[in-house]
Amino acid sequence: MDLENGTVRYEEEYITNSRGLKLFTCRWIPVNGEPKALIFICHGYAMECSITMNSTAIRLVKEGFAVYGIDYEGHGKSSGLQGYISSFDNVVDDCSSFFTDVCERKENKKKMRYLLGESMGGAVLLLVHRKKPDYWDGAVLVAPMCKVTDDMKPPPIVISVLRKLNKFIPTWRIVPVRDVVDAAFRQPEIRAQVRANPYCYKGRPRLNTANELLNTSLELEQRLHEVSLPFLVLHGGDDKVTDKAVSQQLYDVAASSDKSFKLYPGMWHGLLYGETPENIDIVFTDIIGWLNRRIEFGNSRLERELKLQNDDILISKHM
Repeated sequence: MDLENGTVRYEEEYITNSRGLKLFTCRWIPVNGEPKALIFICHGYAMECSITMNSTAIRLVKEGFAVYGIDYEGHGKSSGLQGYISSFDNVVDDCSSFFTDVCERKENKKKMRYLLGESMGGAVLLLVHRKKPDYWDGAVLVAPMCKVTDDMKPPPIVISVLRKLNKFIPTWRIVPVRDVVDAAFRQPEIRAQVRANPYCYKGRPRLNTANELLNTSLELEQRLHEVSLPFLVLHGGDDKVTDKAVSQQLYDVAASSDKSFKLYPGMWHGLLYGETPENIDIVFTDIIGWLNRRIEFGNSRLERELKLQNDDILISKHM
């Protein structure tokens, strides 16, 4: 399917993961010319790629990038109980496997590869990076879920009770939290679109899902210093869903030598498509500018890999 007057090619495909589940994947490709780099998007909790991330992908493709997305198990058009995460490790493994498969295709081997994660997708991104620390050329983290705000969490005593119940009724939708859609998106029309999207989960968080999200954010917060890839982290100053202080902490303690942090006063959680058009333009100007500058620097990872290959060839010739 051609979009944007034939300048963007959109395609869908189902793949089967290691656990036998069908997962929905999609891609947006420039029609005119080779993409200058690959971007892999990780969507947020209860969201999906093909509709909610479509405007983001089109903006990036119009700047010359190829964009790939996957709906997690239990999300969007993928198989699994809607809104249910059995294991965060499974989500990370599925993303890592799909993204790596795309990167290793012959036509993509010499292209730079970037990760872009929104909210819970930011946590997925960081864990995908942790699996292969030297594999990715950079990342854009948009209001990443390194810590859920206190306003979005039940009281500690309730969490304790729910964790005990989780052993018996992990799929039950009984976690009492604020409405994420109301808290995340500034624009009323965007809230209406998300609520009308049949592929977005609108029920209360399921017990095990909430448990996995909480445990993942707690663990990530303790290991931010291990992040080593180049990154840009973006956060709204009035975000009520994820904690902007932890995005600042990520910037402060990460091992990365190339890192940037942008805080947008007055903006909410949904920076990519939930803000006013003027604010969204500001955010994407920063994202695209950051990506283009890294591409201008050259592909140090590819140069390193080619050097290792050449060294191996020289060694084998002298053996």
